[in-house]
Formats: sequence, C-alpha cells, structure tokens
Amino acid sequence: ADGISEAQFNRYREVEQKHGRISMIAVVGYCVPQYVGTFGDVKLGGDVKFSDVPNGVQALFKIPTLGLLQILLLVGILETQFPNVQGDYG
Repeated sequence: ADGISEAQFNRYREVEQKHGRISMIAVVGYCVPQYVGTFGDVKLGGDVKFSDVPNGVQALFKIPTLGLLQILLLVGILETQFPNVQGDYG
C-alpha cells in the first residue's frame, strides 16, 4: 500500500475484516432458511410466519416496519457503543 500512512493502512485492514465477517454471517443467514428451513412466527400475534418471508432483499418488504426498526437500532447500538480493539469486532 504505497502512499498511505500506517494508521490508514490499519484502518483499511480493520474495515476489510469487519465487512468480511458481516458477509459471512449474511451468507449463513441466506443459506440456512433456504436449505434447512424455518419455523415459528415473526410477530407474536402469529400473522407473519418465518416461512412466509422470502430470502434476499424481498424480505425487507415482508418484515413489519417496527421489526426493521428494531434491527437497525440494534446494529446502531452495536456500532456506536462498543469500541473496536484491533482484531476484536464483536
């Protein structure tokens, strides 16, 4: 990596590792429902079952709005409240 500082290189390395781990989790999240199956309900009322939610981007339109907000809130909390120590991406 010519032309960048060691600190910038380390930052790029951290970001690459974090994105790689997120991508691996995404693949597992896509493959498990496809090949293993799902059970239960998305909502406590039982009007949306996991089996009714498609894989991929289509799932965003099937999950209730408050459920998506909960997911985004959790991701935001995890990203902002827990400092990353090099090599530890919790």
